[in-house]
Amino acid sequence: MNTSTMRLEPQALQRLLLHRFAMALGTYALALLLLTLAMATGHVRVPPTTLLLGGIPLVLSQLVFFLLLRSGRNLRFQDPGMIEAQVLVALFWQTVLLGCLDDEARSTLMAFYVPILLFGLFQLRPRAFVRCAVLAFVGFVALEWWDAFFLPQAYAEPPFLQLATLFVLLFWLCLFGRYINAMRQRMRQRRHALVAHQNTLRGMMRQLEDQASTDELTGLCNRRHFLRLAERELLRLPAHAQYGLALIDLDHFKRINDRYGHAAGDRVLQTFATLAQACLREGDVLARYGGEEFVLLLPNVNLDQISVCCERLREAFAAAEPLGLSLGGLSLSIGMTRLQRGDNLDLALQRADQALYRAKHNGRNRCEASWEPSDAHTDRRSASS
Repeated sequence: MNTSTMRLEPQALQRLLLHRFAMALGTYALALLLLTLAMATGHVRVPPTTLLLGGIPLVLSQLVFFLLLRSGRNLRFQDPGMIEAQVLVALFWQTVLLGCLDDEARSTLMAFYVPILLFGLFQLRPRAFVRCAVLAFVGFVALEWWDAFFLPQAYAEPPFLQLATLFVLLFWLCLFGRYINAMRQRMRQRRHALVAHQNTLRGMMRQLEDQASTDELTGLCNRRHFLRLAERELLRLPAHAQYGLALIDLDHFKRINDRYGHAAGDRVLQTFATLAQACLREGDVLARYGGEEFVLLLPNVNLDQISVCCERLREAFAAAEPLGLSLGGLSLSIGMTRLQRGDNLDLALQRADQALYRAKHNGRNRCEASWEPSDAHTDRRSASS
């Protein structure tokens, strides 16, 4: 059986094989219908009782195939569809049927070799198909030889035209089967090439998605990706849960760029990103919000845990020493707030920004919080005054 069929799930494969078996039974039914017509027109040599008794092994052979398919034991075979076996059994009964007919009916029903072989045309390998075709021809020759030897009174002359016709027909089917098999192999190769191209495109798409969602310098997710992720998390936030949200700004970063150059500033940003990822939990999300500003989302935390986490980040960065640089003391300021179900992300970011402004205003290198919306309004009034 071809590899595409073998890759089907067992249940789907069994349904397909049972449908094919039903088609084979339909072919047997048509042959029996033609046999009945031959009996009605007097073209059958043997008595009807003999035909009925001969039909019992036919029914039993098909019952064996059916039980193997229904029980699933066919899946243990190299060919789960038992295609070659079914074709060989059908060729045997076709030859037996022709042996029951006179020369005129035999010449007509000889064409039934074709649908039997077509049943295996798309499933059998070329060698197996040729083997079945050769056995069909040998069986028909043996049938004619039997009539010539044992029934000389009913044997007029050697049926050279029938034999030649059958040989040409079977030879053409073998050539056509080889062509079909070669075309199927080409289609399989093209399908494999297409799958490889699709996998390559998926990989490129993932790279593009990563580039679109990742900050190139720090390796953190960028602002757009963070906002999309935070909005999604906020929508599915449980009623009694809360998230921590923090805006982080590296203190005096412009001074570092002006005094030591932008390469040094990039090194500081990378140092903070590496250090922060080491301090955070697996589910925490840190993103570069813009320039020297970062944003942090802490799932399932209380207020104390938010404060502890941010203080840990601040202290770790204050003790950091970027590789190859001597910058003196580094520091950062953090504005903290919380997210609850029903909160607006933009308003929460405004609260964190107001807390960050307060941290900067109070001397930097510190963490400030605006837990409630009223805190943000208070900060705005104090800033305007």
